[in-house]
Amino acid sequence: MRMPFIAGNWKMNTTVREALELVRAMKGELEKVTSVETAICPPFVSLAPVKELLAGSTIKLGAQNLFFAKKGAYTGEISPVMVADLCEYVIIGHSERRQYFDETGDVVNKKIVAALEAGLKPILCIGERLEENEAGKTEEVVSEQLSAALAGVEDIDGLTVAYEPVWAIGTGKPATGEQANGTIAFIRQNVAKTYGEKIAQEMRILYGGSVNSANAAEFMQQPEIDGALVGGASLKANEFLSIVNQTSVIKYRK
Repeated sequence: MRMPFIAGNWKMNTTVREALELVRAMKGELEKVTSVETAICPPFVSLAPVKELLAGSTIKLGAQNLFFAKKGAYTGEISPVMVADLCEYVIIGHSERRQYFDETGDVVNKKIVAALEAGLKPILCIGERLEENEAGKTEEVVSEQLSAALAGVEDIDGLTVAYEPVWAIGTGKPATGEQANGTIAFIRQNVAKTYGEKIAQEMRILYGGSVNSANAAEFMQQPEIDGALVGGASLKANEFLSIVNQTSVIKYRK
């Protein structure tokens, strides 16, 4: 059985003080849940103090991005070596990075390679836009994004994939559990074609896109969905805790 995984992407929210307050509000209860792996991904400025607060905790820490060079004249960027000094996980290829910062499949691929070389565990985000979904191109788009991101990557141990349909992110209009499960099953089939059935079955694939405490159960009941990459709801302690607790109950009730 793949251990369920719930990760919170805080995006560009919380000051350092607010981040620490949010972690303190969740830490004790999250640590009681041993059947679900949890991670939080605060802004870069909070990684070091949050790491200190989480010392000895079962809660994992992740970054929201990285640059693919180890060091150099790249003002404002954060290298994989720097991230690895603080985190276990890193989000790569999020649709907001692709949309607002023009990250191409080639850039995402370089970041995946750099993250794996640094010993990080990437959370690779893929997903289609609304017009692509309505045109019936979901499978075509996610297949292309997956292939581009993993081009030339032979060992994907530690990689998690997050299916995040762009039209569902932050809109309050998530995919249905059935829709998400079908696409994630397709993604797993694609992984199997390149890396073999064993690796595909061991890989965790998450759903992301307007996940909250009210709809989490719908997604967690699906057999192919191994957890969630949670956006806005991860900024509310009670919401995030509810999602984690529901995941624990549902996944281990089967």
